[in-house]
Amino acid sequence: MNKMTTPRAAARTVDEITGSRRLRRMRKADWSRRLVRESHLTVDDLIWPIFLTDGTDVREAIPAMPDVWRLSVDNAVKEAERAAKLGIPAIATFPQVDPARKDVTGSHILDPDNLINRATRAIKHAVPEIGIVTDAALDPFTSHGHDGILRDGVIVNDETVEQVTAAAVLQAAAGADIVAPSDMMDGRIGAIREALDANGFQDVAIMSYATKFASAFYGPYRDAIGTRGLLKGDKKTYYIDPANSDEAVREAEQDLLEGADMLMVKPGLPYLDIVRRLKDEFAVPTFAYQVSGEYSMIKAAAANGWIDGEKAMLESLLAFKRAGCDGILTYFAPAVAEMLRA
Repeated sequence: MNKMTTPRAAARTVDEITGSRRLRRMRKADWSRRLVRESHLTVDDLIWPIFLTDGTDVREAIPAMPDVWRLSVDNAVKEAERAAKLGIPAIATFPQVDPARKDVTGSHILDPDNLINRATRAIKHAVPEIGIVTDAALDPFTSHGHDGILRDGVIVNDETVEQVTAAAVLQAAAGADIVAPSDMMDGRIGAIREALDANGFQDVAIMSYATKFASAFYGPYRDAIGTRGLLKGDKKTYYIDPANSDEAVREAEQDLLEGADMLMVKPGLPYLDIVRRLKDEFAVPTFAYQVSGEYSMIKAAAANGWIDGEKAMLESLLAFKRAGCDGILTYFAPAVAEMLRA
C-alpha cells in the first residue's frame, strides 16, 4: 500500500519559492512607490494643440471635443499667455479656414497673412518665450479635405511637396519655432530643410509626422477644423496602414536622413509599440500625438461615470512616457499642468 505524501511545493515557504524576493515590498507605501517609480510626467512633457478661427473675441465650443474651443487670434494669445504661466513649453496651432478661401490646391496656405501666420505673429509678439509648432499640411485649406493637391482623383506627391515647402518657409518667417508637416508626402522633409536653410531659417526645427497612420481616431479633429463633410474618399494612399510596423520604421529613418530633428507618432495610445521601436532604433527626440479620438473617448466615458476621468487622463499620458516619449501633444495639457502645479 502506497503511503500518501505531501506535494513538495506545498511544504515550501513563499520565500523559498520566490528566492526571498518579494516585489510588493516597494509597493507598500506612497513614499516607496515614488522612490522607485520608473517613468515621470512633468509639465515639460506637454505640447498643447489649439484650434484657430477667424473673428474677434471668438471662443467657440467644439461639441465632439468637450472643453476644447476654436479661438480667434486675440483669444489664442490669451491662452498662450496662460500656457506660459503654467510652464507648458509649446503650443501647436491648427486653423478652421473660411470655406470661401478653400480650393482644390489649398492655395490660401501660401498667403503670408493667413490664420496660422497671423496667430503665430501675434502669439510670438505677446509671449515670445513659448514655442510655436505649425503644420504645413494642406487639409485645412483644400476644398476636398485631403492633405495634398488632388489631380484626377490622385493626391500628387511632388506638386504637394512644393506647396508644403513654400508654406513652411512662410510659417518660419511668421515666427514658428518648429515646422511639423503632417501630410506624409515623400521627400517633404528634405525639401523643407533645404528651403528653410536657404532662406535663413537654419534654427527652425522640423518635427516630422514620420509615422502618421490611416486611423479611425481623427474624427473629432476633422469636426474641429471643418473638413469632415468635405473629405472625398480616404487617406490610405499616403498615410501608413495601421497593420504595419516595419514600414513605420522605414518612414522614420527616411525623414531623419532628410533632416528631421524630431519624430512624431500619430495616433498615440494605439501605437505605443511604434514609439518604443523608434526610440530603441534611433534614440532621437520622439513625440506622440494623443489625437482627438483618444481625448474624446476619455472625456465621454468620464462624463458617463464609466471611468475616473482625471485618473484615466494621467494614466494615458504616463503610458506615453513609459513607452519612450520625450513629449506629448495633448488637448489635456492645460488641465494636466494645473494638476501638476497643485
